Amino acid sequence: SSELESLILEITLIKKYDPKYNILLRDDKSYPYIELTNEKYPTLKIVRNVKRKKNKNHLYGPYPNVNAARKTVNMINRIYPLRKCDKLKKDLCLYYHIHECLGYCKKQISEDEIIKMKKEIISFLKGDAEIITKRLEEEMQKASEAMNYEKALELKNMLDDIKITLNKQKIDLNKNYNFDLINYYKDKNYLSIEIFFIRDGLLFGRHNDIIQTITEPEEEVIEYLIKFYEKTSIAPKELYIPEELDEELIRNYFNMKVIKPQKGKLKNLVDLARENAKEQLSAQEEMLKKDDELRLNAIKELEELLNLPKVSRMESFDNSHLFGTFYVGGMVVFEDFLPLKDEYRKFKITSEVKDDLSAMKEVLYRRYYKVLMENLQQPDLIVMDGGKTQIKAAKEIISSLNLNIPIIGLVKDNKHRTSQIMNDKFEILTIEKSSNLFLFLTRIQDEVHRYAITYHRNIKSKGALSSLLDVIPGIGEQRKKDLLRRFGSLKRMKEATKEELLEILPEEVANNLLTYLKEI
Repeated sequence: SSELESLILEITLIKKYDPKYNILLRDDKSYPYIELTNEKYPTLKIVRNVKRKKNKNHLYGPYPNVNAARKTVNMINRIYPLRKCDKLKKDLCLYYHIHECLGYCKKQISEDEIIKMKKEIISFLKGDAEIITKRLEEEMQKASEAMNYEKALELKNMLDDIKITLNKQKIDLNKNYNFDLINYYKDKNYLSIEIFFIRDGLLFGRHNDIIQTITEPEEEVIEYLIKFYEKTSIAPKELYIPEELDEELIRNYFNMKVIKPQKGKLKNLVDLARENAKEQLSAQEEMLKKDDELRLNAIKELEELLNLPKVSRMESFDNSHLFGTFYVGGMVVFEDFLPLKDEYRKFKITSEVKDDLSAMKEVLYRRYYKVLMENLQQPDLIVMDGGKTQIKAAKEIISSLNLNIPIIGLVKDNKHRTSQIMNDKFEILTIEKSSNLFLFLTRIQDEVHRYAITYHRNIKSKGALSSLLDVIPGIGEQRKKDLLRRFGSLKRMKEATKEELLEILPEEVANNLLTYLKEI
């Protein structure tokens, strides 16, 4: 009966069927938690994707600010000699010698000592800092008496951090509530959303986001909540919301207790979240408006410069290669100079391609042939990373498909820096290098270059055989599985003869693979 209910159904179906091409609602990013493990020798660490955890460890979070989570974990690991390694070493390591580990790999550690340590850590993570504060004060006094003033100062700073944090967290609720709370504030086209995380009666963390919106704020907030809790992995058991939001819809979707406080301290807390949302928006509104104004002026300048009625959607392309072969292409999409990252695309290019120009032609043809065949949205402008040669190649492909899309090129000087803009008539367009238009266009150029080369860098840095095989033309999912099943490792594959590869691959693909393996 509404767009919002449609969205909820869509998310439910996506979670059920896991469609290959959906990106937006399958976002794998999640907020971090602090995990204290229930192992014989416990560790404290940052974790994500807590739904996958099978064991019943102690989890605290979510932490919208990952830096705060890391800082907390680092501090506790310095104060308490927990196990630091993933697996026990064969011998004592540096952490033991600097008194940050009890030497679990070699020493017999009392179970009572471990239990005491865990209780103190859990108490701190729930908001009771008394034990840790006392411990730090004792250590600071010892360091001062030993004239180790640098360590004493470091411990004092840690104490100050704890006190400041806990003072900010105090909320007069008189009991240990555990819930999340949301409120929002809208001004013109901006919506500021504030979420409080209350754990054991303390403000454990907070999250603020400012988004542009043209729909009703109530629906936008619920849609935001749905996506937010998809990322956090764990939704709270209770959620406090303002009067305007649809209580029943949230309750049915999340299967949680939803409360609209009408009076008292909890109602004051909901109002406080709204004030926080308003304050955050006020602080950033001028900056947001200025950024919008800069972008809109740059778009207007570009339209006048190219004599075009409208320029909103821009697509830009770049290539990358390994050792002069195995080309890949990248495409980025910008709308009103804002990146649409869900629409970025990578292209694995056929093995016959041996130069940048041929690689670019193949990418452009594949992209705009698909645009034609699937009736996809055409860009208002194609931005090429280069001058006359690149523009000429793009015009050839676009004309062959009977399309009429304006093209510009970003021309580099002999120091490989963008210096000029060229249109599809090969005319140099006068534009100040200090202008916002020039800066926005070079931002597109930098982004497409980063995106293309990251493809290869990721493959090389991961070192995963399945990822490395992705760049070989002619090797798809089935052949990749067959190679992994047969050889299992990159070392064994490099040692394989051509005859062994021919048992799985056609000769041309086997030659491609052999050439590639020699280079890595």
